[in-house]
Amino acid sequence: MISPIRSIRGMNDILPADIHYWQTLEATAEHVFATHGFDQIRIPLLEKTDVFKRAIGTATDVVSKEMYSFDDRNGESLSLRPEGTAGVVRAALQNGLLYGPVKRLWYSGPMFRYERPQKGRSRQFHQIGAELFGATGPDADLEILALGTRLWSDLGLTSLRLEINSLGNSEERASYRDQLYAFLVAHKSELDEQTNERAERNPLRVLDSKDPDVQTLLENAPLLADHLGEESRGHFEQLKRYLDRLEIEFHVNPRLVRGLDYYCHTVFEWMTDELGAQGTVCAGGRYDNLVELQGGKPWPGIGFAMGEERLVELLRQKDAITPPVVHAYLVAVGENSAETALELAYHLRAGVPGLHLVANLNGGSFKTQFKRADRSGAYLALVLGEDEIRNGKITVKFLRSGDDQLTIDRNQAGDWIRSYIDSI
Repeated sequence: MISPIRSIRGMNDILPADIHYWQTLEATAEHVFATHGFDQIRIPLLEKTDVFKRAIGTATDVVSKEMYSFDDRNGESLSLRPEGTAGVVRAALQNGLLYGPVKRLWYSGPMFRYERPQKGRSRQFHQIGAELFGATGPDADLEILALGTRLWSDLGLTSLRLEINSLGNSEERASYRDQLYAFLVAHKSELDEQTNERAERNPLRVLDSKDPDVQTLLENAPLLADHLGEESRGHFEQLKRYLDRLEIEFHVNPRLVRGLDYYCHTVFEWMTDELGAQGTVCAGGRYDNLVELQGGKPWPGIGFAMGEERLVELLRQKDAITPPVVHAYLVAVGENSAETALELAYHLRAGVPGLHLVANLNGGSFKTQFKRADRSGAYLALVLGEDEIRNGKITVKFLRSGDDQLTIDRNQAGDWIRSYIDSI
């Protein structure tokens, strides 16, 4: 006997029992993006590895340890995308979408990182992201944050908190990095091997350590805010005033950084306490240098990416999203019943917008088919027996309400079902 093949570790199936959560999230996001003037873009799963090396930085864990990379038949290094922003910038630059009016783009789809699978984190994971190009001011930052806030509201997610910080410009951040590195080296003996290794590669990454001992030590570390110049401080203060005016609640987190090297000025995360250690559900910030890193002329940008798996888990905990209903199950027994049922199902689906109709397959007695109808969750059983077929009728049985069955003309079935759907 041949052993069945199982999925790759960390790459999970999304089953029909859960798909309505994903569909609700994605449909709501698409609607919110449209109302904010964002156009969808679809980028390849595979990119040249340099797209990510340039953008993310070779010193990051993502590039050095976590990417799925390989050489193709021509010897060129390719990688499955570990995140979306770098590919969107590459696509926008390549296809002439930049250097004009403000451009708003959004994307969705699977990303890939070779990490240790755990709840809320898998090796194939899904993101929805938004990118706004061509605006340098805090008004653009607000536009992105307002978009995210609207999405959470429309999804009914009330437990998320917004944390923000400013990374300043590259010179300010470099000055701070030197001071932070000196602090970490002075306390090297108090840090574990992994943290010391991270400090050597990118000291800012130590700030988002989840180790309580590291966080306690960092309470005495220098603050990035003390290294910001007047322009950077002004940008951040204006953003906070905008948020206050819109009554968008936020918390300034002076330790908040981004793990990718291309970020500057405003960075942010939406957090929850309902998912354990995987508390960040959406993160992003400003990346005014990324287009230049990808070979273009300097052009500002800001965006975010949200983890669909974590948001789906929050929606599941809310238990307020129900799967699509099955309106009717078509039961057919008797001579010529199969072809009559197929014809009826075809015309009803075409003629009744939004009708969810399941047609019985593989035959079976009335008793067997009614069991299938009940298991489908359908509100109605539409019955075609020999009498109904001969007389051009349909018997309607109410599977959930207990109402008395009734008989309708087959040529009036569409109007009757349309009226019924409107009433439930």
